[in-house]
Amino acid sequence: MVEDLRSLVAAELAEPVEPRAEALAAAVAALYPQAARAVLFYGSCLREKQLDGLMLDFYLIVSDYRAAYGKGWMATANRLIPPNVFPFEADGLTCKYAVLSEQDFARLCRPEADNVSVWARFAQPVRLAWVADDEARRLAVASVSDAIVTLFRLTVPMLEPDGKHGPIDIWRRGFELTYAAELRAERAGRGKSIIDYDPARYEIFALAALAEISRKHGVGSDGEVANYASPDALRRRWRTMQRRGKRLTLLRLAKASATFAGGLDYLVWKINRHAGTAMTIRPWQRRWPILGALTLLPRLLMRGAVR
Repeated sequence: MVEDLRSLVAAELAEPVEPRAEALAAAVAALYPQAARAVLFYGSCLREKQLDGLMLDFYLIVSDYRAAYGKGWMATANRLIPPNVFPFEADGLTCKYAVLSEQDFARLCRPEADNVSVWARFAQPVRLAWVADDEARRLAVASVSDAIVTLFRLTVPMLEPDGKHGPIDIWRRGFELTYAAELRAERAGRGKSIIDYDPARYEIFALAALAEISRKHGVGSDGEVANYASPDALRRRWRTMQRRGKRLTLLRLAKASATFAGGLDYLVWKINRHAGTAMTIRPWQRRWPILGALTLLPRLLMRGAVR
């Protein structure tokens, strides 16, 4: 019997995290006492037992940007180019956290989102490291469930119609498409390695997502998702998202230079870690981080360090 997708998501979100990571998430939430609703822990550090020296990845979900920041420019920046990203450190652990309102979190996990950056991350394993109340938990479960359904609705029509595709094949194709829709530092095949870490999880979630889509929308004989889009329309949609996603990466990088102290150092560290490069930052690039990041980009593209 195929398990219900929301039940699977709720159980995964509720799995315990390393106590120090949980404490760090609570400390992030405490920075926004009038607005914090949930802190979601995701990314490669989720699988690590030894967190010292690593940078954890959190999403902080807030009630709204005005409640989080007041009337300043940060609220406008977060609304126009979500999310804002900040570094934080407490008790010897370091993280970066991205801020989204509950409304934007829900919107960016749905198929109508104009970029992949949120739903592609939350289709992968995630934990609810801190939550304000049961309603915030319910909304987090709903958005993460939508993220998985979105990946499947946008990927199934992109499979070869004459091939035989198992549940894992859908994930692999989905990650290929989403990784191509952003400027990424990870090596080719990164999506496959994520799946290979826990293939049973991905198969169970795939079956649940397909059942959810079939129940609500149906899937046609050629892979088309009923009441949504044809394969040809989705191919055009993916090309548009790929162009937009790379532009958004640059815009967010520029915005982060105003919110993320040492953001350029973090960017280069991550590229070196995932792409196996040895990039260095020159003193003038630290003084002018936006220009420095833009001048790094052609070199990274030529070396294949980002795609």
